[in-house]
Amino acid sequence: MSNQQKQNHYTSEFKESAVKLAIENDQSVSKTADELGVNPNTLHTWISKYRGPQVQKAGQVNDEHLYDELKRLRKGNKRLTEERDILKKAAAYFAKEGS
Repeated sequence: MSNQQKQNHYTSEFKESAVKLAIENDQSVSKTADELGVNPNTLHTWISKYRGPQVQKAGQVNDEHLYDELKRLRKGNKRLTEERDILKKAAAYFAKEGS
């Protein structure tokens, strides 16, 4: 098996430490990965996985979710505005008819 085909298995503790080091220091992720002997793409993957659950734990939502929520609210607002306008016209019509 060549070096490119060889897959290293790292402990969760090592991964967590590597991610913290990559996030907290001032050098690039690639430089940190080189110093740790890890493929830079692997370290980027670990960082993505580490950040994903952490954002959800804090009760925050990602931008895509916010965009979908904004679309839903705008659609509902448009529908309510149209219903209000119809009711205004109906009220004006019945007010004229009753006079």
